[in-house]
Amino acid sequence: MKKTVLITGASSGFGKATAEFFVARGWNVIATMRTPQDIPGTFVTRLDVEKPETIRAAVDAGLARFGRIDAVVNNAGYGLFGVFELTPEAKVREQFEVNVFGVMNVVRAVLPHFRENKGGCIVNVSSGAGVFGLPMISLYNASKFALEGFSESLSYELGALGIRVKLVEPGGVTSTKFGERSAKDASMSSNDIRDYDPFVLAANQVFAEMRAARSADKDATSEHVAEVIFEATNDASDRLRYVATSDILPLVEARRQTSESEYMAFMRARVGPKVSRMP
Repeated sequence: MKKTVLITGASSGFGKATAEFFVARGWNVIATMRTPQDIPGTFVTRLDVEKPETIRAAVDAGLARFGRIDAVVNNAGYGLFGVFELTPEAKVREQFEVNVFGVMNVVRAVLPHFRENKGGCIVNVSSGAGVFGLPMISLYNASKFALEGFSESLSYELGALGIRVKLVEPGGVTSTKFGERSAKDASMSSNDIRDYDPFVLAANQVFAEMRAARSADKDATSEHVAEVIFEATNDASDRLRYVATSDILPLVEARRQTSESEYMAFMRARVGPKVSRMP
């Protein structure tokens, strides 16, 4: 019998690539998105992670179509870019509604089915930003740090029920539209405080250098991330975290394999914007 996976945020980027990857390997795919659009070989249905009623409807529709869901990939998400003080409160809340509470809503909707089946797999797409902090994305960092903590704790709760939880941690990739919403939201931020201007210019240079290095990384593609998501979904071990792109490995290793003082010195030297201080 074919296995079935439900994927959120499947209209583009990691989600679409993951849907196509699973289809190519013989899975039934419930491809969900806010505005449904066709993905060949998949069952497409509407799901907005900010609206729990659409989540329940999508799960019910998938079960009616295939009779069973074996795995869920929580991919839907986006990143706010900008200085915290300049970000409207409504945008702060939206960041958490999508990246944290949206994941929780999907997990809550599918758990009764997984418990009934005495098994299942939940794959939460995190980020390198869930491992280490970077300038100008404090809110995205906060949401992904929250997702990491939630997923780790949840893995203990659900492991006793035969339900696996996995975290996939990609870096930035050049073949996803993830940054489009981030750029749009950043442009909407108030910029009445000019004190941050030198810092913002320096931080933008840091990100430009990271993007240039990333473009040469053969692993920095949505297709490669989809392959890692597939690997995690099919891994029956109790492994929790999977780093999906090699561009973030130096930062991940610095965070997880060195002392706090060594890590902070490494990060400040590498990504801390060099801004001259006023006397």
